[in-house]
Amino acid sequence: MFTKRGRRVAALGAAGLGACAVLAACSPVQMGAAAVVGNQRITQSTLDTQVSNLQTAVKPYGSSLPITTAEEPSEVLAWLIRFAVMDQVATANNISVTDAQSQAGLSALASTAQSNGFSSTAELLVANGVSPQMFSQVGRWAAQETAYELKANGGAEPTSTAEQNTVTTAFTKAECTAAKSLNISVSPQFGRVDYTQFTIVPVANTLSQPEGTPTPASTEGLTPAC
Repeated sequence: MFTKRGRRVAALGAAGLGACAVLAACSPVQMGAAAVVGNQRITQSTLDTQVSNLQTAVKPYGSSLPITTAEEPSEVLAWLIRFAVMDQVATANNISVTDAQSQAGLSALASTAQSNGFSSTAELLVANGVSPQMFSQVGRWAAQETAYELKANGGAEPTSTAEQNTVTTAFTKAECTAAKSLNISVSPQFGRVDYTQFTIVPVANTLSQPEGTPTPASTEGLTPAC
């Protein structure tokens, strides 16, 4: 899910601008909304605030982080959508997590940061498009996934490859089912959801393009595979 220093991974995608210039004319997304996830409206204002927070957090690192200014809006939006999908997984499976579990989920990312060449969990998260004001949500998201995996494995952590594969398959289906039930709509300004990793990818541009224009991202994963 997280990048190694100096390299972006598919889980976080790249920002892209859609072909539609007027949102109301080409998308079911409500005016003023960056996305709609179920009955939750992720407003443009909310997105702008978190992007601004992220930009402030990125500045001290200079150009050393593998995230660009152009990627920041779609990266932040992808996380906001992931949080909503995971909340739906938890609700559908009668899972609740405590503040202590959420903090533990966040703390557990320290080893991930270290193994990927980052000096701290904060640097890892900022590099992956998470503003400091969203860190607690990442902890909750991680704790909810852990709680689901424990429940799917009879209350115990998987101890074999077979158990881990079974749990992973179950979680993937639960996440896909949750996302499908939420009928996610994203403003074409940012792109579309790639459901394989819940990233935001560019929409296909049907307008005539100058020679040499980059090819839009693959259409794989643009609908829930469940």
